[in-house]
Amino acid sequence: MTQISVFDIFKIGIGPSSSHTLGPWRAAQQFVVWLGQKRALESVEQVKILLYGSLAKTGRGHGTDIAVLLGLSGYDPVTFDTSGINSKVQQIYTSHQLLLGGLKEITFASDDICFLFEEELSFHPNAVTFQAFLQNGKALSQTYYSIGGGFVINPDEKTSLNTEVTLPFPIHTADDLLNWCLQSGLKVSDIIMRNELAWRSETDIREGVLNIFRVMNECVYRGCHTEGILPGGLNVIRRAASINKDLINTTQYTDFNSWLTAIRKAGNKFQYILDWVSCFALAVNEENAAFGRVVTAPTNGAAGVIPAVLFYDIIFCNKGIHIDRIIRFMLTASEIGSLFKKGATISAAMGGCQAEIGVSSAMAAAALTECLGGSQQQVLMAAEIAMEHHLGLTCDPIAGLVQIPCIERNAMGAIKAITASQLALQTNSQNARVTLDGVIKAMWETAKDMSIKYKETSDGGLAVTIPVSLPEC
Repeated sequence: MTQISVFDIFKIGIGPSSSHTLGPWRAAQQFVVWLGQKRALESVEQVKILLYGSLAKTGRGHGTDIAVLLGLSGYDPVTFDTSGINSKVQQIYTSHQLLLGGLKEITFASDDICFLFEEELSFHPNAVTFQAFLQNGKALSQTYYSIGGGFVINPDEKTSLNTEVTLPFPIHTADDLLNWCLQSGLKVSDIIMRNELAWRSETDIREGVLNIFRVMNECVYRGCHTEGILPGGLNVIRRAASINKDLINTTQYTDFNSWLTAIRKAGNKFQYILDWVSCFALAVNEENAAFGRVVTAPTNGAAGVIPAVLFYDIIFCNKGIHIDRIIRFMLTASEIGSLFKKGATISAAMGGCQAEIGVSSAMAAAALTECLGGSQQQVLMAAEIAMEHHLGLTCDPIAGLVQIPCIERNAMGAIKAITASQLALQTNSQNARVTLDGVIKAMWETAKDMSIKYKETSDGGLAVTIPVSLPEC
């Protein structure tokens, strides 16, 4: 049984894609570590990178080439200064040199990254192979699969996501989770906290979750105060900053906390709240599209839903930042994401956008319901309702960029999450006819039946019906 932690679902990284940017970045880092374990790092003269399937077709738009170069150079997406991405990559291309692992200088040419548009490996559509050519004429290679949400695996290494531990409440399905809740009388978030304690102390859990919350805060605030045009050639104008300016009007604030206070004091009418939820979601995914630092929730492409709904709860429901409530929100959300990963997928290359925005909306709906006092059954019901109305959602990014329709879809996913929570809270869960496990199964069956052109390949949907002409980058 796969063991997934809250820190597997929520990862700090760099946009625009968890599966096409963060995953390949991590794969490149793992390859460098592997070369070191083979005592081959100092003997490497050249590295070639082969991108297959979806990584090839939308790789340039998602910055896959940038990610693997930075990963091979020894940089970490959690700490790398995002303002230096362009200059560092340009330096590699112009100097034709790459400092492998930050230690060994090797030659590099642009054709060392190969986009294999017509080739796909059977294990997963997001595949990358690294080939290292050594001084003795030999070569070493490893293939990694970016399976969504920043998760990377190499089947040959058979490594687990986490150190195997004995969980007090092993969970594989939503039914497992509900049974544990009913037997113990604990809330969903309490169950997840008990499981997390098998890996780390409560202090570490709380500090880790609050660090994730901090990065989300910084992302939302930065996105709401940054104007301009998103990179990539579509000339998409950032909107969150102008929406923020219009809504905040003449109210003065000096920092993040006073900004939240100003928002809360300015009103609570339906349209006002709706505009702010949309603004928060847009802000995150505009940052994501601009290669900013975001938190996978459960992916980069869906990173705006959770923060938007969490901010809705903080500002308009609970009227303030309360640490225990935030931790409860994040733990509940993470477990719903884990259930979808175990029972279906969180990879758009496997399941379309239902696997990203749909899952994030379900996560947010469940978390909000938990914080608003819903029963364990209502928490799971909210997640089911949110996903039920995302089934079949395609992933069809125009020009392979995580911009249209991805950014607006986060706003829609956040609003659906809030609606799903309200519906669950106003419903007797005993009358529900669809279970969360049932909708997870339906989502997976839908994913398997969905045409590949709607799975993050930019070969169908809006990606082909909206004419664009972009230069190769």
